[in-house]
Amino acid sequence: QVQLVESGGGLVQAGGSLRLSCVASGRTVSSNNMGWFRQAPGQEREFVAAISWSGGRTNYVDSVKGRFTISRDNAKNTVYLQMNRLKPEDTAVYYCAAALGYIGRNSDQYDYWGQGTQVTVSS
Repeated sequence: QVQLVESGGGLVQAGGSLRLSCVASGRTVSSNNMGWFRQAPGQEREFVAAISWSGGRTNYVDSVKGRFTISRDNAKNTVYLQMNRLKPEDTAVYYCAAALGYIGRNSDQYDYWGQGTQVTVSS
């Protein structure tokens, strides 16, 4: 089992920044590929970014490329999502997820999920 706890969400004005953190515990988390997803009210969960277990590979949805950066610190069992130049359309609950052998955009392939953290961007 892997437990994931997100933090760092909040209310920010458009153009501002937030850094989300996801702390993992349980089985060997450093071997997991990790992803961030988001879900806005009335919408389906959407892939945001993913990172391989080593940090050597990353993947982003087009709408956040150049604004968001995913990173990880395996010594701290933590994955980060640095979000810059935030827009109102980034408003959503952001979820951290772990996958044992998959790095990609399909949420069905992720094995463990956190409870989410709310990000609200005001215009």
